[in-house]
Amino acid sequence: MPNFPRREPDVVALADAMIAGYQQNPAVFPHADLVALQGERASYQTAKNAQLDADAKAQLATEAKDGVLVTLEDLMKVQLRQSEVDVASDQEKLGLIGWGPKAPAQPSNPPGQPRNLDPVIQGPGTLFLDWKSPAPGPGGRVRTYLIERREQVSGGAFNEWHQVGVALDSELTLPDQPRNVQLEYRIIAVNNGGNSVPSNTAAVVL
Repeated sequence: MPNFPRREPDVVALADAMIAGYQQNPAVFPHADLVALQGERASYQTAKNAQLDADAKAQLATEAKDGVLVTLEDLMKVQLRQSEVDVASDQEKLGLIGWGPKAPAQPSNPPGQPRNLDPVIQGPGTLFLDWKSPAPGPGGRVRTYLIERREQVSGGAFNEWHQVGVALDSELTLPDQPRNVQLEYRIIAVNNGGNSVPSNTAAVVL
């Protein structure tokens, strides 16, 4: 014997098949209560239609509620910003309206050392720098990278390091770099905790 279906669509499909079979074969199934079965099938359809209508209305009500919530949130944020200004000298009073003072920034360790700085000449005066982010360890998360350069001057000495770029990722293209002079580059990772140890120094002549 087959198993009675569990899914609603399958139950309804079986009911429809039974009604059709009983209607077409009354002599085969003389004890079938076709009237009762048709009545319950019709009652189900009425309830199903009511559910679909209710679901549609609920969806509209949910969308309306979400729109009002966004408006409420925007107003609350404006009011909270103003209230923070009102009690700037004593932010503990924000607790009177269920709001608290901003938590102090958590101390962070400086990032680890950037690794494997590799310069690639891309054209006259244009240099592509690629490096690896700090190795996993106690260092804090990198917020940005500073790119520093120094040039060889007369006598073979180098001038002071100075910043020539900033990067959010571990690569950067530097156009309009000095040509026909020995250049050195290095990378420093930065976060709220401070600056990392500089990367390896990469030397190049453009």
